[in-house]
Amino acid sequence: MVDRIQKIVTMLPGLKSVTNIWKVAERRLAQGDASFLADLGIALAGTYGSDSRPIWQYGSVFDHLLRLLATTPGPGNVPQALRLVSSAQTADRKLDRYAASLLASSHPAEELAYAFTGHASEELRACLVHELVLRGADVTETPGIAGWATSAHWRRHPLGWLPLALSEVEGQPDLPRYNAQGSSYSMPFGPPEDRNVAVVAEVHVPSAQETTTETAAKGIGAAVANWVDESNGRVEARVFELAGPLEAESVPRALLGLGLESLKGAGRKTSFSVAACPPDRAWRVLFAAASTGGAYNSGARGAYGRLAVWQSLAGLTGAAEAATAEDVEARVRECAWYGFSAGTKWFERVAWDIGLVAVSPEHRRLSVLAATDTD
Repeated sequence: MVDRIQKIVTMLPGLKSVTNIWKVAERRLAQGDASFLADLGIALAGTYGSDSRPIWQYGSVFDHLLRLLATTPGPGNVPQALRLVSSAQTADRKLDRYAASLLASSHPAEELAYAFTGHASEELRACLVHELVLRGADVTETPGIAGWATSAHWRRHPLGWLPLALSEVEGQPDLPRYNAQGSSYSMPFGPPEDRNVAVVAEVHVPSAQETTTETAAKGIGAAVANWVDESNGRVEARVFELAGPLEAESVPRALLGLGLESLKGAGRKTSFSVAACPPDRAWRVLFAAASTGGAYNSGARGAYGRLAVWQSLAGLTGAAEAATAEDVEARVRECAWYGFSAGTKWFERVAWDIGLVAVSPEHRRLSVLAATDTD
């Protein structure tokens, strides 16, 4: 087996296609030899994984090996997947996030408990906990996971802020479906689905003063930051204090009067729609943006995607900096939510468009998140 692996490692850079290596791996796994896949991946990582720009053949084969091990049912595959991941850690921890999402999508929590005693980094464990939570697993009652998930030693980890059960606002998240060949997921972006709210000229609109700070804009835009950092996206995140209470019928006209870049030119000659948006719909849209990414990236995956959504919701609702997840959820429920879209030049109108508005319970604070991306 060692000779076979070494031959593949040596010949890899000269290959124009790696499908035959994929087939070898698939046959070996079907025969129950999961260790061959992990050994091959480890050997490849040792030779090519440390390069700043590894050859494409390595990336393709390594990903296929990981997908095979992580998405093929069977408890024996989990330890080998973890062996493979631990051999090729990356500085930005993206591999941990990716592996956790793959594993949680295809194996029951009881099998994944191995990660909390075997080959797995603390980062992968933290991600795995919340990938399982997103899939409805009770990690506080799963033997092998509960002790780690409920311990105090990892509470300073960024993901430690998140609750260990889904809230009603989160509902049943849309999660990617993986197999050895690729993945698929829903894209809940675009115009609001609910009833349009007409722009009424006669309604009273209180005057507004912008109070956006750099910190507030960063928090509001957390869920779509990956669209800007890793794709072609742009984001507008702004906060306004209102001189008087803003009623629902006044929201469309108020939006048009705020000087938003995303709505520049919207009105009589350019399409513009606003609709009431329940909080769970806002969460779903933001989670898709954060976890699966935009046109040219793969997002933060489930665990960090979940965290980014709550950071955006905290910013949109004006939650206190020290607020708990429960505090933010309560604030989300108290606010009035709207979705908007417009045919302005700012929005790309390809597939990745978001327009969200949160109005505070006292109706005197309005925050906006607009985002767009294109391929």
